[in-house]
Amino acid sequence: MSSSYDSSEEEFDMEEEEDLAMILAMHINKKPKHGGSVMGRQKIWRDRIDAHNRLIRHYFAENPTYPESYFRRRFRMSTELFRRIAEKLASHDRFFQQRRNAAGELGHSTFQKVTASLRMLAYGIPANLVDDHLAMGESQAIMCVKRFAVGIVQVFGEEYLRSPTAEDAVRLLAMNKARGFPGMLGSIDCMHWSWKNCPKAWHGQFHGQKKGSTIILEAVADQETWIWHAFFGMPGSLNDINVVNRSPLMNKIANGELPPVQFVANGRRYNYGYYLADVIYPKWQTFVKPLKKPEGKKNLDFHNAQAAARKDVERAFGILQAQFAIVRGPARFWDQKMLWYIMHACVIMHNMIIENERGQDLDYSQYELLGHPVRVRRRAERVARFVASYHAIRGPASHNDLQKDLIEEWWAWNGRQRAS
Repeated sequence: MSSSYDSSEEEFDMEEEEDLAMILAMHINKKPKHGGSVMGRQKIWRDRIDAHNRLIRHYFAENPTYPESYFRRRFRMSTELFRRIAEKLASHDRFFQQRRNAAGELGHSTFQKVTASLRMLAYGIPANLVDDHLAMGESQAIMCVKRFAVGIVQVFGEEYLRSPTAEDAVRLLAMNKARGFPGMLGSIDCMHWSWKNCPKAWHGQFHGQKKGSTIILEAVADQETWIWHAFFGMPGSLNDINVVNRSPLMNKIANGELPPVQFVANGRRYNYGYYLADVIYPKWQTFVKPLKKPEGKKNLDFHNAQAAARKDVERAFGILQAQFAIVRGPARFWDQKMLWYIMHACVIMHNMIIENERGQDLDYSQYELLGHPVRVRRRAERVARFVASYHAIRGPASHNDLQKDLIEEWWAWNGRQRAS
């Protein structure tokens, strides 16, 4: 009796073990959901201290392995500017400070985190490619570039992505008057950034000029390729006219938020500055477009001069993409807000580099934010003033008068240049 009981108990134990083995196998083979811990995850011990010391020896020591020219090529900026950015970010965000984790292990240094961010932005590389020389895992590298972009915008955005001040406007007007364009504030155009991971439901809205989804950046740049205005986030299906109608640039002019500009062209006084634009832009007083069918030497020369000066913004786009390859290749982030931060961070650092290296002859061949929130103002005099400015800016008659006067003004300036 006892033997039969023992045998049945053994059979029950075997069946229970088989059931447990089957459940365990099903659990192991089941794909985990995105996020959270993963069973069987391998813990890799990385020597962060050795990676930090190696980075210091290569670039930041008293006698570094690589000279300043190598640093400029690989980091897109000077060591002086790099140190300034690292210091400001460390004081702004505790994430960039070197701290110990819960296990008492010393984390990555400020230089390691900033280097990982800049390498990903400059080369457009995946996050796991910084692991071998910075001893940094993929998730940590992605976190670095996200916090870096947000920090750059929050710390430096007010200074390096500002609208022109009165002093800036005086300098811009003098710079462009010397080129034969009095009253010119810059050149305006749009650039498309491919969005690889655009949500499927948005593909129709963001389908741009090229195959696939894109997001538009509208920018204004001067002769030094400094970007004074950056409006990013419009879907790629829109053209330049749709973008400028949603852009805050014209509203700033109409509201008087930009410095007043007055100039004389061909003996006529104008109260608004203007931007050189492509032929697709509307006939507003604030845009000077190329002539559709230039006839005669005077019109043809002005047409060519306008096209040459308008290349400022296209050069700015080219330099921006050469410095930060992440905005040249397809964007791989899902979150549109993070793309907004990354684009603006690249524009801000582009301006910081121009200021830091102004006067140097550099080789750039090496290498809920769909709009601005609207605040309703119901003061009658303010509304009336805005409407008057709005119609004055967008009047085609004013545009035609300005274009004719600029042709005469440029022709006279060109004659003086040849005579001298």
